[in-house]
Amino acid sequence: MITSVFKKSTPLNYSLVVILMLVFFFIYQFQEISWVKSLISVSEKISLLIVVLGSMLITNFVVKKNGLSKDNGYTIFFYLLLSLFFPSALNNPNVLLANFFVLLALRRLLSLQSLKSSKEKIFDASLWILLASLFQFWCILFLILVFISIIFHVAGDYRNWILPFIALFTIATLFLLVSLLFNIDVITFFQNRATLDFRINYFTNNYQNGALSIYVAVALFFVVSLLLTLSNRPLLLHSSYKKIVAYFFIGIIVFLISPNKSNDLLLFTVAPLAIMGSSHIEFSQNKLNNEIVYGVLILCSLFTFFSQL
Repeated sequence: MITSVFKKSTPLNYSLVVILMLVFFFIYQFQEISWVKSLISVSEKISLLIVVLGSMLITNFVVKKNGLSKDNGYTIFFYLLLSLFFPSALNNPNVLLANFFVLLALRRLLSLQSLKSSKEKIFDASLWILLASLFQFWCILFLILVFISIIFHVAGDYRNWILPFIALFTIATLFLLVSLLFNIDVITFFQNRATLDFRINYFTNNYQNGALSIYVAVALFFVVSLLLTLSNRPLLLHSSYKKIVAYFFIGIIVFLISPNKSNDLLLFTVAPLAIMGSSHIEFSQNKLNNEIVYGVLILCSLFTFFSQL
């Protein structure tokens, strides 16, 4: 039944997912309502909502544009369900913005397969990733994905290898100008962010621990499913799927090494996991199995969301 609803990409499907995201977003935000008394706070919440919806729609656009999904609503629905595992991320502007910018980079890197305007795409992707690193420093590791994409498609031109460093110089120059204008201490700014912390003892309650455990099980299921079936998928899409897997594991590394750790940081793995989940549903011919996958994920996401309120 669930797979039938989202089997075709229709305005109704998109509207349903957007409405559900609005509902869950405001359920979380209205736990504490003092922000409604301030116009600035209300503007901030609306801005966060726009970023959340934008990230979801970019993920959906990426899979459609690059042929990673058929004309259905699976990806956008998976993105919604997986986001519910970490409701506190809906109130974390740094993580939300960093994730949004990295998704913009992914959009450019996946389209690199066409070999059109490759230098512009490499530079743009590097720029978006470096911009994301200003909000969450270790997002800079997503530059690895840029170099992986260069290896896959345009390794023969040495100029492509230089472009990420030109983007780094551009962002560094702009950041220094902004820091001078607003009197930002650059050294302190990076000292507080460019640190390693491998400890995973941040849980404030057992429900956060439970959400992480369930999410890890879901992630393992989709990642293993994709890796085991990759050889049976169209050869043209292999490089794209490999980038998605690399994206996921870089997101895991960002989570593991970042300071001020929380489940929010796993938001960087939601988009690739949503794409892998959609791919699993499309590839599997067992309708009952697909219904079970969706049913279990819906129950898990609702449980983890409401238990953390």
